[in-house]
Amino acid sequence: MGYEESKIQQACVMWFRYQYSPLAKLLIAVPNAGKRSTKVISTRNGYKTVCIGGKRAKDEGMVAGVSDLILLTPKKGYGCLCIEMKTEDGDQSKAQKEWQAASEKGGNKYVVVRNYDEFRSEIEDYLGKIDEKMPNFQ
Repeated sequence: MGYEESKIQQACVMWFRYQYSPLAKLLIAVPNAGKRSTKVISTRNGYKTVCIGGKRAKDEGMVAGVSDLILLTPKKGYGCLCIEMKTEDGDQSKAQKEWQAASEKGGNKYVVVRNYDEFRSEIEDYLGKIDEKMPNFQ
């Protein structure tokens, strides 16, 4: 996730936690894209850079393409709401599209949001709009 996506996501999460405080702990970020340490190892064919912890993370359940945020609240016949954050010109990767298809097939709602207003609109559509507690966090 780039800096711009991160700033948008932070503002969205801050708004959600205040506006829907009873559900605050049910909106989770999935840290799949985190940077991992690397090391150089010697092989028969020379040297190779390997990710330390990458295999372990996969063995523990890390899956490529998982959405940035997941709201673990069933509504409107869906199991949960999966939210992928993108900039205005950002595109989903192949892995993200594959995970979206699997998630939707599993009965979840999946949305791509590109800004704070889209996030608010999707949340209010999914959970229902409630009286505004505070101003925008943009």
